Amino acid sequence: MRHLIIILLLSITSIVYSQENTLEPKLENIAWISGTWHGNAFGGQTEEIWSKPSGGSMMATYKLINDGKVIFYEIEVIREIENSLVLQLKHFGPDLKGWETKDRTVDFPLKYITENKVVFEGMSFEKISDTEMNVLVDINEKDKVETVKFNYHKKENTKPIKQLIEVNHTEESPTIDGAANEDIWKKAKWHSIDQLWIGSAFSKDDFQGKYKLAWTEEALYLLAEIKDDKLRDVYKDPLKSWWDEDCLEIFVDEDNSGGGHQYNHNAFAYHVDLEGNVVDVNHTKEGKLYNSHVTSARQTNGNTTVWEVKILLYDDAYIDDMQNKPVKLEANKNVGFALAYCDNDNSKHRENFIGSVFVEGADKDRGWIDANIFGTLVLKAKDN
Repeated sequence: MRHLIIILLLSITSIVYSQENTLEPKLENIAWISGTWHGNAFGGQTEEIWSKPSGGSMMATYKLINDGKVIFYEIEVIREIENSLVLQLKHFGPDLKGWETKDRTVDFPLKYITENKVVFEGMSFEKISDTEMNVLVDINEKDKVETVKFNYHKKENTKPIKQLIEVNHTEESPTIDGAANEDIWKKAKWHSIDQLWIGSAFSKDDFQGKYKLAWTEEALYLLAEIKDDKLRDVYKDPLKSWWDEDCLEIFVDEDNSGGGHQYNHNAFAYHVDLEGNVVDVNHTKEGKLYNSHVTSARQTNGNTTVWEVKILLYDDAYIDDMQNKPVKLEANKNVGFALAYCDNDNSKHRENFIGSVFVEGADKDRGWIDANIFGTLVLKAKDN
């Protein structure tokens, strides 16, 4: 009888303990999943990027890389539904052709949440530390269920904070016309474009550059004044040797996380040509137009060109040729940023590449590869 009482007491204690540590099915209780995670599975490398909760959901992209090639992608969401949560995903091949039919998703209803666990039917997340978690997935194969464990480590922000620039908020969005007659431009401070990244030393007669910045919840705004004695616009195809034409190059890292972005969207390197076309290199290792990301207008008087630019910011979950929403900007947000100008007067290849930030070492043309060289913008709160 005594042993039975002890067993009953232990069972009751266990139930009470479990109840006390079971959390409500709310996204705020699983926000620790957000971030960029890397690991190994299926003989390759995996990357899973989860957004923070917003709009009643969290979104993720996943890819498996083996021998340097993408094997497949996933798009995942965790969304609030009927006072609970559900994880839904769809698979895509390396060519972005879907595995599931158009209206079908693979669904994992929520079972329970604790402080360090999120358990769905067939998938669970286990927090090991702030920078490590396990994801366990039940995989059905030949009428057998195998649980596969993905051990992930979160990418930490190791980017050094340098060239810290405070950017003023504006209630009135500037009109993108190159006139720059809004009050925000009169108040904003000029910053220099004077660091030689490629080419020989230049004179003030050949080139001078400076810029201003402003922001709204919708976008980052740029005003650049470039003094260039000769503008070159030879290629009619915007995807042909775009870096050898006169153009602005705008480097943006939405979360200021730094790191590589040569063939991914951890950051963007937007080349804005004289016609307003916007080019960056994507995962195909080829140039792609991103005209919907950046809107520009310019006015030239003599050897001085004024560029007015609106830049939408996208996070590193961006997927080409899919529907992506720009990030809503907010006060005190840090953004990685640099600005450069490709200057070519008469040559087949650009003669000079002049940037806004000092880059250490002999190879200074690293902005299109390494977001660690970017400066840092701090979006200032609205003036009261």
